[in-house]
Amino acid sequence: MPIPDPDPAALAAFWADARAAIAASAPEVQLPEEPPSAWGFGGTPEHADALLDLVLRGVKTGTASAVWDFEASGEEFPAPGQLDIILDGAGRPRAVIQNTAHAVVPFDEVDAEHAHAEGEGDRSLDHWRASHERFFTEFAEHERGFSPSMPVLIERFRVLHP
Repeated sequence: MPIPDPDPAALAAFWADARAAIAASAPEVQLPEEPPSAWGFGGTPEHADALLDLVLRGVKTGTASAVWDFEASGEEFPAPGQLDIILDGAGRPRAVIQNTAHAVVPFDEVDAEHAHAEGEGDRSLDHWRASHERFFTEFAEHERGFSPSMPVLIERFRVLHP
């Protein structure tokens, strides 16, 4: 079961509150009037809640996506400086993050530092590889399967709100 889309009124109210808080705490950040894209981590509501918890506790500061999914969906890569609203498993807006860096690397070249930044499990590279192979296989938006050499977009982010 996917993460539901956010209620437009709840999203607008959250963004108004977040814009005011971010403007006060990080005035250097450019804040658009319209809400940025809103999405949840993971492939299920339960996964979204667990990963959001790691984000809110400051444990998760990185994420990874299959480049083949971007190609299949036509979605553009996030750029450093980009803002995103992170949803919980019920589709409620809960946080604003800002992309700080990204790179494309083969799956089997993702390093231990990035695995640690993702904050999942024991934060080891072995755990990262096992869980992401499973995720990239189960929730793929493309038809190419899994490959240890598949390109992966790794990102770093910071939490701006709350």
